[in-house]
Amino acid sequence: MTMHCEPIFIIAEAGVNHNGNMQLARELIDLAAEAGADAVKFQTFRAEEIVTDSAQKAQYQKDACGAGESQFDMLRKLELDVDAHTLLMDHCRARSIAFLSTPFDLQSLDMLIDMGVPVIKIPSGEITNLPYLRAVGAKGLPVILSTGMATLDEVHEAVTVLTESGTPAARITLLHCNTQYPTPLADANLRAMTTLAETFTECRVGYSDHTPGINCAVAAAGMGATVIEKHFTLDKNMPGPDHAASMNPIQLMDMVRSVREVELALGDGVKQPTPSERGNIDSARRFIVAVAPIKTGETFTETNVAARRTGCGGVSPMRWDKVMGLSAKRDFQPGEAIEL
Repeated sequence: MTMHCEPIFIIAEAGVNHNGNMQLARELIDLAAEAGADAVKFQTFRAEEIVTDSAQKAQYQKDACGAGESQFDMLRKLELDVDAHTLLMDHCRARSIAFLSTPFDLQSLDMLIDMGVPVIKIPSGEITNLPYLRAVGAKGLPVILSTGMATLDEVHEAVTVLTESGTPAARITLLHCNTQYPTPLADANLRAMTTLAETFTECRVGYSDHTPGINCAVAAAGMGATVIEKHFTLDKNMPGPDHAASMNPIQLMDMVRSVREVELALGDGVKQPTPSERGNIDSARRFIVAVAPIKTGETFTETNVAARRTGCGGVSPMRWDKVMGLSAKRDFQPGEAIEL
């Protein structure tokens, strides 16, 4: 993957873990800000625009919330209206963290645009929704596109729709993603990030993580992800579809810290001695020294010089062949670094 030196953009995904409770939503914002995330993201939708009345929940939603209610009834309780969005955006502003939300329908998309959201996040489930993709692409804003459940061809089709509708590829970030909550580690397939980066060279690439723990998110940072997104909650035991598969507060703190440490360690990619190790060169490398008394004018040979650590530098043994046969310009005692 192409090395990017700008900071990794960390999205703390609150999603619907507010449970329809504004106080809980504000506490999620507080936690994301305290953890050092760049953005906290919610979800904007109208249940009737997403599912039919009879649509069943996904299996992970049944496992978390039971199978008694429909997906429609579950989502209906998790909607946030315009006033709620305004309050949450204000709270994000007060906590100096970016507010993002995923629009799941065209009306929600327009509402978020009107409210000034700087980035449009497309969820995995909409990657094959042509009218939706055209509407997003026409906005011309930066786009973050999750690619869960998609083939490479489907990603290509979605990117083509977005670019032909008005969003340049350079403003599109593709997030590798697996939509199972939680994702088995064997299905994380982090190398697909590399495939996306090599295929869509004008786009940036990141990772939306649903695996248990933080290891995959941290590994994605090491692989060059420019955006990392992961669900979090105040309490994994709360009722709701996503809490159980989300990070708890300690995990969120650990993930952000670990990603920042990895990105610091990645450096700029230039292979050269770093400031912290430059002082080791004189003490750790060998230099050409006299191993027998050498008089002025005497020839340097393999019997009177050798490569030794001097602690103070000298002539590099990489110049050995050029040194052999040269004449000493002064006297040298055994153990003394030669000079040319």
